[in-house]
Amino acid sequence: QVQLVESGGGLVQAGGSLRLSCAASGRTFSSYAMGWFRQAPGKEREFVAAISCIGGRTYYADSVKGRFTISRDNAKNTVYLQMSSLKPEDTAVYYCAAEPCTRLQGIGNRNSYDYWGQGTQVTVSS
Repeated sequence: QVQLVESGGGLVQAGGSLRLSCAASGRTFSSYAMGWFRQAPGKEREFVAAISCIGGRTYYADSVKGRFTISRDNAKNTVYLQMSSLKPEDTAVYYCAAEPCTRLQGIGNRNSYDYWGQGTQVTVSS
């Protein structure tokens, strides 16, 4: 089992940048696929980005491609989401998620992940 704690959210102006971090407990972090999802008020939780276990292959939603970068540091049990060129529509609570790679059904599907953090608020002002 793994516990996840996000940090790094805040208020930023449009065009600005933020870096989110997600620290994971446990000794098998490298065997988990890691994802970032977000949920805006009144909307469903949506996929943002994910990174696989082996090879660190990355995946992005079309809405953030070219602006966001996901990365992981297995030595620090941490996954990052570097967000640049932020837009007001990026405003949401951002959640980190984890799932053992051996059980992952769909890396961009929120229902594939069993472990979630508490979320961190990102607000982008216009």
